[in-house]
Amino acid sequence: MIQFSQICKRYPGGYEALKNVSFEVAEGEMIFLTGHSGAGKSTLLKLIAAIERPSSGSIVVKGQNVSSIQSGALPYLRRNLGLIFQDHKILFDRSVFDNVMLPLRICGFDHRESAKRVRAALDKVGLLKREKNSPISLSGGEQQRLCIARAIVNRPSILLADEPTGNLDVDYANDIMSIFKSFHQVGVTLLISSHDESILRQFKGRVLALKNGELCP
Repeated sequence: MIQFSQICKRYPGGYEALKNVSFEVAEGEMIFLTGHSGAGKSTLLKLIAAIERPSSGSIVVKGQNVSSIQSGALPYLRRNLGLIFQDHKILFDRSVFDNVMLPLRICGFDHRESAKRVRAALDKVGLLKREKNSPISLSGGEQQRLCIARAIVNRPSILLADEPTGNLDVDYANDIMSIFKSFHQVGVTLLISSHDESILRQFKGRVLALKNGELCP
């Protein structure tokens, strides 16, 4: 489903975030990306979503070469992806409901069908009763749940999460990971970056460890 072949990513100034990275992810796998801060985890996830482009090598996602994808094809690629990054990009001038609705509006979904999907996503993450609230009234863990609802509302086949439990206490972190586990159980492919050893022990998945931009043997 996802294939990296000899991927290198260099930023202006010569900094190499990734060096000759190659791996494959099968459909329905749960993958944990680990490594120190600056190891290249966030860059790797952004390359899958074509938010960043590789300096060399090829990336294939669901049969599509995203390393050379044209901008006009990006919306079609991202309909298959749910994205949860550390900068939440929550819109605090809109309700919880409208934050989750936004991706469906962008994709041109019918309003009635969109409303059903939004409420189903909010119910999945335990925020259905908060749909009319402003995001500012939510706790940190609830804001993370909001981001998850927004990421899954278009029912993606691949979910990318960058340190989704990094700023949460243990109980909230376990709740978030239980939500991810439920997605995995229905066949969603997950790539989750985390440095939390307790999560890696508790939730069984294949581990890809990065060190200074390279995959560890």
